[in-house]
Amino acid sequence: MESGLRNLHFVLIPWLGMSHTIPMIDIGRLLAERGVTVTVVMTRDGAAPLSPTIAQIASSGLPIRFATLPLPSVEVGLPEGCETGDSLPSMDLMPNLYRGSKFLRQPLEELLREQTIAPSCIICGACYPWTPEVARELGIPCFIFQGFGSFSLLCMHNLYCYRTHERASSPTEPFVLPGLPFHFEIARQQLPLQFQLLPRFTEMCNEVREGELAMDGVLVNSVDELEPGYAERLAAASGKKVCTIGPVSLCYRSGRLDVANRGKKLSVDASRCLDWLDSMKPRSVIYVSFGSVGSFAPAQLMELGYGLLASNRPFIWVINGLERFPGAVDQWLQEKLEKEGDSKCLLIRGWAPQVMILSHPAVGGFLTHCGWNSTLESASAGVPMATWPLFSEQFLNEKLILDVLGIGVAVGVKTSMQQMRQSPEEGARISREEVAKAVERLMDGGQEGEERRRRAEEFGEKARKAMMEGGSSYENVTRLIELVATKAKE
Repeated sequence: MESGLRNLHFVLIPWLGMSHTIPMIDIGRLLAERGVTVTVVMTRDGAAPLSPTIAQIASSGLPIRFATLPLPSVEVGLPEGCETGDSLPSMDLMPNLYRGSKFLRQPLEELLREQTIAPSCIICGACYPWTPEVARELGIPCFIFQGFGSFSLLCMHNLYCYRTHERASSPTEPFVLPGLPFHFEIARQQLPLQFQLLPRFTEMCNEVREGELAMDGVLVNSVDELEPGYAERLAAASGKKVCTIGPVSLCYRSGRLDVANRGKKLSVDASRCLDWLDSMKPRSVIYVSFGSVGSFAPAQLMELGYGLLASNRPFIWVINGLERFPGAVDQWLQEKLEKEGDSKCLLIRGWAPQVMILSHPAVGGFLTHCGWNSTLESASAGVPMATWPLFSEQFLNEKLILDVLGIGVAVGVKTSMQQMRQSPEEGARISREEVAKAVERLMDGGQEGEERRRRAEEFGEKARKAMMEGGSSYENVTRLIELVATKAKE
C-alpha cells in the first residue's frame, strides 16, 4: 500500500438495522485491511448489540474505529431506545425513524470536522438523502450502499422508470416487471415498501429516491459471477458507477469460530453448535432462519415446526422475537421440538452464527426468507435454498435464486408478510405438508437435486475466488480506493 493511501479516510454510515449495519462493518474491515483509515458511524443504542464484533475488530489492529451519535427517538414518537428498524414495534413507525435519522446530520458534520485525517469519501446507507450534500460541502465523493443485490436494484430502478406497478388494478394483480432479459410477473404487494403506494410512506420514499439520484455511485454486496451482467445493466440504466465488492461476509477467514463473532452476541455457544453439526452426516442438515425481523403468527410458526418434523431431517431452527409470542408457543417448542425432536433438532432462540453454520459440511440446505445477506451467505457457502420470502426485495431475490441461478426450490409463498398482517385470518398460509415437500425437494439426492447442489457449489467457489487477490471483487475494491485517491489529489 502506497504511503499516500494511508491518509485516505472512508466514513461509513449504515442505515439503522442489523441487516444493513453488519455488511457495512464488513466493508469497513475490507477497506481497513488495505491500509486506509475507516470510521463507522452508528447510533448509540444501535451499536450496543454489536459489541462483540466491535471488540473483535478493535483488537485486530486494523485502522478502523467506531463513533456513535445520538438519535432523538422519543422526540420523534419512537419508544425510548428504539433506534433501528429491527426494534420497531410496527412498520407504521418507519417514517418516525426516518425523521429521527435526519437529526444525525448536524452531529455527523461536527464529527467530520473533528477528524485528524480529513474524510476522503462517504459511504452511506439507503435512507440518508442529505449525505450527498454533506459530501459536496467537503468536496468528496458519496457512494450509497443499500444492502441489495444488482438484480433487485435493477428491478427497482426499472420500476421507478416505467412505473408499471402503478397501473395494476390491485395490490395482488400480477404485472410484467420491465427491462429484464426474461419475462417476470410480480404483484405490487410483493414489492419493496417504496412501491406499495401507501400514502403514509410517500414523502419518505420520495426524499430517499432523490437522495439516491444524487449519489456518485453504488456499492453492491455481490459478485459479478453470481449475478452475471446485472451490475453492468444497472450501471447502463442508471448512469451511476456500480461497484460489486462482495460477498463481504468472506472477510472473515481465520477459522470456524472467528466468523461466529460477526454480528450480535450469540444466543447459543458456538462450540456447542459446531459439536452438534460435527455429529451429523455431510449435507444432511436443513438450516432454517427468517432473519432478524421475520416473524409469523403463532399458528404459522407451529405449522412450520410440524412440517420440519415431518420432513424427518435433522435441522437447526433459528427463531427471533419469541418474547412476543404467547407462553403456549414456547411450551409447544419445548415439548414438540426440544424434547421429542431430541438430537435431530437444534433450536436457537435469538442470534445465530449463520455464516459459520452455512459453511459447515453437514448443512445441505437453507430454508430462508431470501433476505439478501442470507441469500448471498448461502450461495457463498454453496448451499441450495428453499425460498419463503416475506417483504422488502425478497420476492425479487427469490426470482434470482429460482429462475436465474437455479439453486433453489419454492415453498410456494405468494403473500407478503405485510399483507398477511393486514388480514384478519391468523391461521397458517403454508401447510406442514407444503413445508415437508419443499424440504424433501431441496434435500433430495436425485438428478434435479444434485444439479442444484452442483450449481450452488460452483457459485460458492466463484464467490470465494472473487474475494481473493486478483478476483473480481478484490479488484473492484482496489479500483474504489484508487478512484477516491485520485479525487483526493484533485
